[in-house]
Amino acid sequence: MRSLDIAGTGMQAQNTNVEVISNNIANLSTTGYKRQRAEFQDLMYQNLRRVGSNSSDTGSLVPSGAQIGLGVKTAAIYSINEQGALSQTSNTLDMAIQGNGYFQITLPDGTTGYTRDGTFGLAADGTIVTADGYIVQPGLQIPTAATSITVNTSGQVQVTIQGQTAPTTIGQLQVAIFPNEAGLAAQGGNMLLQTASSGAPVAGNPGVTGFGTVMQGFIESSNVNIVTEITNLITAQRSYEMNSKVITAADEMMSTLTNLR
Repeated sequence: MRSLDIAGTGMQAQNTNVEVISNNIANLSTTGYKRQRAEFQDLMYQNLRRVGSNSSDTGSLVPSGAQIGLGVKTAAIYSINEQGALSQTSNTLDMAIQGNGYFQITLPDGTTGYTRDGTFGLAADGTIVTADGYIVQPGLQIPTAATSITVNTSGQVQVTIQGQTAPTTIGQLQVAIFPNEAGLAAQGGNMLLQTASSGAPVAGNPGVTGFGTVMQGFIESSNVNIVTEITNLITAQRSYEMNSKVITAADEMMSTLTNLR
């Protein structure tokens, strides 16, 4: 009764699918969140009659053979990095990237994290930091006497000092892009880390070819489509139920065998 094990793998796969979908729905309002999708592969096959084997001494070959699949497995859970909608907040230090790229963040252990969440603020010394207090590279400090802060689409940060009419440029924000964004490792807190699969980051000024632009006073919303997720949830639930019915049917067949007189 291979069907018991096969249906069991199907139920496990759909359980994983529902977990991914539920995480998408839970992060419907998470700034910069990218929806995830579970990818599945069939398991190895058992050959009852190998395709292409000889069926006689005259050299005739079996045209199709007989293979029985042993179920399904989770191959990957990857992020779909399409642009989320930009929501205007009018907050001076809120920033969104329109296009490719990630803000670079210095983490407490000294490594660099990457995020699309641009809800920034100021530390006690005027340094631009994330909501968790991590420094946004390159560690720009806003002067105490600044009356306004302007970040243009190219990432230049300018401030107007009290008593001065012309704005002063205090630094340049850069964004990083990766050869394979799907290879970044999510760490929670809207933070991603570089891996061997993501490739090395390439930093550049916003607006340069291949790099997105910075939008001040906006944040990037989650790219989760609730209608799509609910549809996928219903499909996964139905698949789970069908696999459970296979287990029930296989159990009844085994009961029939054991009750033979």
